[in-house]
Amino acid sequence: MIERLSRLPAPVRQYLIVTGNYWAFTLTDGALRMLVVLHFHQLGYSPLQVAMLFLFYEIFGVITNLVGGWLGARIGLNRTMNIGLFLQIAALSMLLVPPSALSVVWVMAAQAISGIAKDLNKMSAKSAIKTLIPADAQGQLYRWVALLTGSKNALKGAGFFLGGLLLTLFGFRLAMLIMAVALFWVWLLSLRFLKKDLGVAKNKPKFQDIFSKSRAVNILSAARMFLFGSRDVWFVVALPVYLSVALDWHHWTIGSFMALWVIGYGIVQANAPKLTQRGAQSPDGRHALVWALALFLLPVLIALAITLDWYPTEILLGGLLVFGALFALNSSLHSYLIVSYAGEDGVSLDVGFYYMANAMGRLIGTVLSGWIFQRWGLAACLWVSAAFIGLTALISVALPRGHSQESAS
Repeated sequence: MIERLSRLPAPVRQYLIVTGNYWAFTLTDGALRMLVVLHFHQLGYSPLQVAMLFLFYEIFGVITNLVGGWLGARIGLNRTMNIGLFLQIAALSMLLVPPSALSVVWVMAAQAISGIAKDLNKMSAKSAIKTLIPADAQGQLYRWVALLTGSKNALKGAGFFLGGLLLTLFGFRLAMLIMAVALFWVWLLSLRFLKKDLGVAKNKPKFQDIFSKSRAVNILSAARMFLFGSRDVWFVVALPVYLSVALDWHHWTIGSFMALWVIGYGIVQANAPKLTQRGAQSPDGRHALVWALALFLLPVLIALAITLDWYPTEILLGGLLVFGALFALNSSLHSYLIVSYAGEDGVSLDVGFYYMANAMGRLIGTVLSGWIFQRWGLAACLWVSAAFIGLTALISVALPRGHSQESAS
């Protein structure tokens, strides 16, 4: 197999290594989340308390994306990716302590390290693709970004299943050990085969360069923040609690349903070029606006069904599936556009800033999801989701049309 890989073109080899790293990391990330959710639920924590265990995960994601892009441009994306893998191994190892030492503060600290690791890994993977594709091959860039992003989310859903399986078969501590050892071998292979100067900027950026100077990147980042806030404001805390309390679903049923949702979401993302691209023309700001407007209708319809008590369960579950598909297309379009808009030299600076906005949207959505649901219920979360999508569409009006280099400046 190694001999076959050696005969592939160098950019393809590097893409496969980057993707393999990202896949391995994503499996452990999804499994870790499910292990923590199920284990602490078994200990008697409420769903909202369990969700708050991931607060530092999201907060440090914001910080990591902002600083990580600058770091990648200075020391290379291979190093930031490998640092991310190593930190995930450290986070898993922290959870190997005896149960008596597994306090909330300790778990939140481990989640903080895992959040840093995840966003270093994601920023590195998305930025690396830009360096491997010729500037005039936008169609290929869109396909590679969509495949990487979609496969990652499908594997994250598979990670939910893996976490539940490992917990059932081996228990919490042994499950952590198995994942840490497996990821350690991936880390060693990455150290050996990943290109050494991947993504290093010719002109070393200063720390103040972490804030993007590109109008297109800034506009897209603002749209991305509200887009992901619109998902997490009802998906992260409100939906699982609603399924448990209002519909009396078992926690395994909820976990399995959400895992399948994420897998389906990833499959749609991976196939986004086939669904959104017509002919040789690659998507631009107009496509982002159109698909955001299509997404806007879903939370409005679901909120009305719940408020009016008109087939609320059926419309919620069916609407969730359609929402996932449309959200996946929006997310995949954004992921392509940021890589397209990012500057050639020091690409990770723009990508890191953009994913900082992504993490900020997740953080805002996570906090609002628990607070709004606790005060006003799921319908209110959906109305806020619709408002956020409306803001995403409004901001998308200002996105550039076409793909000239000037659009990124």
